[in-house]
Amino acid sequence: MTGRVAYTSVSGEELDLAAHETAVGDPRAGAVVTFQGVVRDHDHGRRVTRLAYEGHPSADRVLAEVAAEIATDPAVISVAVSHRVGPLEVGEVALVAAVSTAHRAAGFAACARLVDEAKARLPIWKHQHFADGTDEWVNCP
Repeated sequence: MTGRVAYTSVSGEELDLAAHETAVGDPRAGAVVTFQGVVRDHDHGRRVTRLAYEGHPSADRVLAEVAAEIATDPAVISVAVSHRVGPLEVGEVALVAAVSTAHRAAGFAACARLVDEAKARLPIWKHQHFADGTDEWVNCP
């Protein structure tokens, strides 16, 4: 049996972990594994003060494709994943992923694959601003 994609989104809205958990809920699930990617205050030894993500118009489609691929794993019951674009402050959530499976090991593995594939393939760029007044663009894919 193939899992389902409960939800995917690329938007400027705040991300809600609880909504992702609810979206993947299923009576067959013994595990719901989640991940939140949070804006941290440093990168490679430099203090980050804020950042912004910009997404290509295809980002929604690419994220949906990644989620659909993870859902093909026979162990996966359901998948939900979102990436935020626009300005974010330190401590805000940029990425939320949730996966439900019957057992925890499969859930952890599938959620890790979901996050890794999203980070590797999403056409989203990060513009970081540092405490020393400099900035840099990072190509996420």
